[in-house]
Amino acid sequence: MKSPFLIHLNPAEQGVLGYRARGSKRPHREVERARIILAAARGEPLARIAAALGVHVDTVRKWCKRFATEGMAGLKDRHRSGRPRVFTAVQVAGIKALACTPPTDRGLPLSRFSTGEIVSLARAEHLVQSISPTTVWRWLDTDAIKPWQHRSWIFPRDPDFALKAGRVLDLYARTWNGQPLGPDDYVVSADEKSQLQALHRRHLSLPPGPGRAERIEFEYSRGGTLAYLAAYDVHRARVAGSIAPSTGIAPFMALAGQVMATEPYASARRVFWVVDNGSSHNRAPPSPG
Repeated sequence: MKSPFLIHLNPAEQGVLGYRARGSKRPHREVERARIILAAARGEPLARIAAALGVHVDTVRKWCKRFATEGMAGLKDRHRSGRPRVFTAVQVAGIKALACTPPTDRGLPLSRFSTGEIVSLARAEHLVQSISPTTVWRWLDTDAIKPWQHRSWIFPRDPDFALKAGRVLDLYARTWNGQPLGPDDYVVSADEKSQLQALHRRHLSLPPGPGRAERIEFEYSRGGTLAYLAAYDVHRARVAGSIAPSTGIAPFMALAGQVMATEPYASARRVFWVVDNGSSHNRAPPSPG
């Protein structure tokens, strides 16, 4: 089948199409269209071009016709309108308004809405007939400002906060009173986590086998609550920790003694301890008796 379209290439078009046809990293559609036009310009029949490139002959005819009538511009993809919108702008705005509303305003015992809860509420209030949580998440995720999100924050109330924070930041940057720390100076940051549940499984887990995942017993026993105290060497990424029944000055001093009794801190010139203002750090231990 001889092509009904006359394809004539000038040197510039020949060069561009040849470059595209050889491009191993170019999009496949560009390479394919360039090879179709080059073959048609050599006078090859449409059927032979289609067989050589593994495409339908109608595809070859389509691109030959476009090039014959529009030139190089005809090899570009047409603008597509895409799938028509399923939801109106009013519905999208209504969903976002729900996300910005505290659940307590609707008498719900929640701190914030999940996407599934927003879907249920939108259907109950007849905003939409049906919508997926994924669609709601996508709408909310694309917004530049997300008033439905929040995080905890404490505004500094100490009038000397800047001075105190500056000292800590200087230590983290290995500086004290304007002088760099020496090789035998150390900075340790300490804190504790209280009310940790001590749990253990009542039965041993079964190891995985062929075609079977590891099996873990769901029942567990409670061992009460414990506190974990940790001291982190800021510049050497080393952690020393201890466990105590609760937090307090006595467990903290025990941790400090544990750290200071080990090297390199035991023989260090200086060890700077960074702690918060919790009661574990600013009260003297009770006197005996």
